Amino acid sequence: GSAAIALLANTAATVAILAVIIRLFAPISGAHFNPGVSFILALRGQIAWREGMAYAVAQVGGCCLGALLAHAMFELPLLQAGTQARTGFAQWLAETVATAGLIMIILGLRGGRDVGWAVAAWIGAAYWFTASTSFANPAITLARSMSDTFAGIRPADVPYFIGAQFLGSIVGLAAARCLFFRRNRVSSTS
Repeated sequence: GSAAIALLANTAATVAILAVIIRLFAPISGAHFNPGVSFILALRGQIAWREGMAYAVAQVGGCCLGALLAHAMFELPLLQAGTQARTGFAQWLAETVATAGLIMIILGLRGGRDVGWAVAAWIGAAYWFTASTSFANPAITLARSMSDTFAGIRPADVPYFIGAQFLGSIVGLAAARCLFFRRNRVSSTS
């Protein structure tokens, strides 16, 4: 009955599982769970565009299957449509900020051992400091449109969230280039 307790429970569960699955799947797939991240890696030439598209299909499919599994585990109707309104400039700005920060963390840490915890901590914190509760992932956004729960989103709001997430990916890339290119240049001349 309390939105704050529901948000706290969602935050804790997300942080814990995200850290674990990033660490678990990093050696297998590079822990590619986010089409926005795959887009940036393809844009940077770190993965092929074709590979990025294959990841995106798997990411969306996996998230949607995850939503169905969650519904089954909690004895909810498997097929639902989200009714939670998540719209407006503040929500879209929040998604842009959440996604930009995520991209900066991933590019700044360059796949090091701390990236799993850093990503999980960022997403957990962004649940609370963003107006959108930090989806920061187009695949998650699509899957959450399939859930009429606290975590859901109306299907009509999905395109705006995804647009904001891809904008955030570009902003995060630009910021990382400015911050980390300069740092690398300075350290290589020292």
